[in-house]
Amino acid sequence: MRLMPGPPATDGRRTAAAARRRAREAEIVAATRQLFDETGVREANIDDIARAVGVNRAIVYRHFTGKEDLFALTMVGYLTELAERLDTASGEAPTPESRVTAIVTTFADYALAHPAFLDCAQALMRRPGSELLDEVSERALLKLGGGMASCLRSLSGAIEDGVAAGDFKVKDATLLANTLYASGLGALMLARSGLVIRESAPGVPVVGEISAEQVKRHMVATALAAARGQI
Repeated sequence: MRLMPGPPATDGRRTAAAARRRAREAEIVAATRQLFDETGVREANIDDIARAVGVNRAIVYRHFTGKEDLFALTMVGYLTELAERLDTASGEAPTPESRVTAIVTTFADYALAHPAFLDCAQALMRRPGSELLDEVSERALLKLGGGMASCLRSLSGAIEDGVAAGDFKVKDATLLANTLYASGLGALMLARSGLVIRESAPGVPVVGEISAEQVKRHMVATALAAARGQI
């Protein structure tokens, strides 16, 4: 019997090399996430990340195009966790209005419990799309976009169901969901600071206090009013 030749040995080596590369990338992303959670986004740098993994910074840059690329992929981990929580919250609520309430509240609770997520999300939102395209790899952008889409799906789906039921009046549920996500990030920064500014008289500012619960209630009220077409 004539034996058929097996696959070239180089194929096996390539497969093993690709697996090692994926494992190292996952290790670097995990170390970045840990630094984010421990010290915050602003304090995390490539040298610290490299030390945590036990490599030099050149190895980090061999796997990622730059700091923004690595940070974007780290953000995907937060988004994946958040999407799962939003899906659970939405599934446990019986009506479109209660689903929106649960989703917005869950989003706020997660962001406040993970300050690095809030900082990273805001940092990415501040960058013009053209800059992100230049500094973040296509692979990272696709994963980041997929993570955000997964998070927004719960909210846009609840809004669309509310429109179908006659409870909401929205022409573009996707646009509203994106707008609420972006405005929610800003509101949560206010919640984290705990400070609010008002005028006691023209030109006389007064610094007051605001609680996270007050901000969360405002976020829910704003989301429902927008979905109902009231603003």
